[in-house]
Amino acid sequence: MGSNLNNPIAQVQQAIVAIKNFPKTCLLTQSSLYLTKPLGPQDQNNFINAVLKIETNLEPQALLKACQELELKQGRIKTRYWGERTLDVDILLYSNEIIDLPELKIPHPGLKQRDFVLLPLAEIEPDLVLPSAESIKDLLKVPLMFSIINKIS
Repeated sequence: MGSNLNNPIAQVQQAIVAIKNFPKTCLLTQSSLYLTKPLGPQDQNNFINAVLKIETNLEPQALLKACQELELKQGRIKTRYWGERTLDVDILLYSNEIIDLPELKIPHPGLKQRDFVLLPLAEIEPDLVLPSAESIKDLLKVPLMFSIINKIS
């Protein structure tokens, strides 16, 4: 998840609390918060990013719907591609499943190229192996697209 508007740290912290309260869902662990450069246009604030590991009985599409409702509840409005947002919540992985639907792709298509995803993911699951059989450790050995500015918690 990430935010760069309206007190991003508070936005992420509120989202973590909300996800803990999703039906049929339990928060297992969460990463530190990371301050990162924006992926898209550079004329916007830096982002606060974090990764959560949850256990859920929600089906992938129901989990996606819950995440999208949370984004809207926290004021997300899409103004431009890869632009500013109060909250962005993505499903990175769902067990070891591969899902390819128009509205939902799992593993997340950008997961392997984004340090603001890989570093917090490796923090909470250092021995993770993706459905593609690639390990998080091996992915972190490849030069990444963007640099972490600072781990803040």
